[in-house]
Amino acid sequence: MFKNLEELIKTIRERKNSSPERSYTNKLLNDENLSESKVKEEIGELFKAVEENSNKIHEATDVIYHLMVYLESNNIKIEDVMEELKKRQK
Repeated sequence: MFKNLEELIKTIRERKNSSPERSYTNKLLNDENLSESKVKEEIGELFKAVEENSNKIHEATDVIYHLMVYLESNNIKIEDVMEELKKRQK
């Protein structure tokens, strides 16, 4: 189930070395303002989708993708986030 998430993270990391003209992910990784605005935009769209009970999965997927790119572009490793979540389990 989480293999897709692992593959997404792997792809994001690989795209760091690609051309911004050929890779939307690379463009996001190299433009902090764009990446931040996309996270905010996609979260807003998810809230609206939940409120309207439509396209929730699509919008949630967009949020996860853009959040993963944002984290990676700011040197926040998902592995560290997962470790912090593990510490918080009670």
